[in-house]
Amino acid sequence: MTIQFTRDLPIYSQLVNRICSEIVRNERLPGNKLPSVREYALEVGVNVNTVQRVYKELEQMALTETKRGQGTFITTDDSVLLALREKIKQQITEEFVRKIEEHGFSHDEILFELQKYRGELDD
Repeated sequence: MTIQFTRDLPIYSQLVNRICSEIVRNERLPGNKLPSVREYALEVGVNVNTVQRVYKELEQMALTETKRGQGTFITTDDSVLLALREKIKQQITEEFVRKIEEHGFSHDEILFELQKYRGELDD
């Protein structure tokens, strides 16, 4: 299954974001092994060098740990995983607020609409 990549970010960044999202959604659990570089490259339809860069980035972010001869594993450090979750939540929130403010909506309008969406208000 190859992935459709966008042109706005390098492919390796898109794959890093994809794996981070999978971790936050608990699709990749702490301590779980990632596919080998070759396996993942075939799975997503990219060059092996791209996946090597992805795994290197994840390790620099302390989200993975490579064990020589065994593979690459998702960290079990709860503080790192919680920080990732908060970072992604903040990025999504900032992007949402920025986009909606570009259309001229106030913070009160944003909050009202969110409450309405969540069913916290009567129509």
